[in-house]
Amino acid sequence: MRRTDPGEFAGRTVVVTGGSRGMGRELVHAFASRGADVVVASRKPDACREVADEVAEKHGVRALPVAFNASSWADCDRLVEEVYDEFGRVDVLVNNAGLSPHYPSLAEVSEALFDKVVAVNLRGPFRLTAAIGTRMAEGDGGSIVNIGSVEAIRPTEHALPYAAAKAGLHVLTEGFARAFGPRVRVNTVQPGAFLTDISENWMPGLRERMESQVALGRCAEPDEIVGSVLFFASSASSYATGALLRLDGGWR
Repeated sequence: MRRTDPGEFAGRTVVVTGGSRGMGRELVHAFASRGADVVVASRKPDACREVADEVAEKHGVRALPVAFNASSWADCDRLVEEVYDEFGRVDVLVNNAGLSPHYPSLAEVSEALFDKVVAVNLRGPFRLTAAIGTRMAEGDGGSIVNIGSVEAIRPTEHALPYAAAKAGLHVLTEGFARAFGPRVRVNTVQPGAFLTDISENWMPGLRERMESQVALGRCAEPDEIVGSVLFFASSASSYATGALLRLDGGWR
């Protein structure tokens, strides 16, 4: 069985969007603990700097904080330029930034809300993957890991624009895998219900309802995303591209 070399990420450059909190923060620490230089990209510059300082001090790696809005095409381009100016390469891109705001009913979903959800969850990953994947393919190759959602295949009325955008992300995964192969692999992890800071604002009873619908009987902790992303980012998944991995506790 092929296993990941514990030192495989040493000296590599890993970009994590939405990297200042929740699953993204766990991923930043996971890659840094394995020797990777990391880029912490999210909307709040202070939060990015805080996480970057944490990992630099704890793991002795270089950490670049970048204020970045995934819905902005210009911000995507600026992020790419800042990363390549600082490190000269990207070996792993994790498209983790996401957004699923509440709305009172489907009829009350505004044009602005719909456009924002699609921009963050689909347009941003498209632009980053196109820009970084092209450079990877022209250089030493790399791995791109998208963070999708079980909503893409089990949509609910409470997050339908989000579900549609995440379904589109799965299309991008297969399309980019073909476009950038064989030097670049592109895969998606499809989480179910995770207990990030976003879950603190769930409607009353939602957690219990979700937990009743999964085989494992519970929601996941943020660090439970780490193993699957490391798998796709590493040589342990050397023959995987265009793939979707459900990480939903056995969602019905």
